[in-house]
Amino acid sequence: MQTMNISLPDPMKQFVEEQVAAGAYSSASEYIRELVRGDQKRQAKEQLEQTLLQALKEGDAVEATPEWWAALRQEVRGRSKRRRESDEAPVLPAKAS
Repeated sequence: MQTMNISLPDPMKQFVEEQVAAGAYSSASEYIRELVRGDQKRQAKEQLEQTLLQALKEGDAVEATPEWWAALRQEVRGRSKRRRESDEAPVLPAKAS
């Protein structure tokens, strides 16, 4: 794991130390990692929402019937199976010249 030094104003440093002292986190590093993870999740959610909104604007509307969901599940299972099979294919050594 890499280390990173950060500078915080005294009130922020004190706040982090209070969070650790309260037992919510075992170290300041753990607290900062949790903040970064939360921000990563938030950004991923925003990206997903943007992708979904863009798809809604661009795509033709399709009614999501039980049959449509069943076909989608079948397609996803097929893709997953093909991916697993290709991952399991043995890698042969290159021929010596």
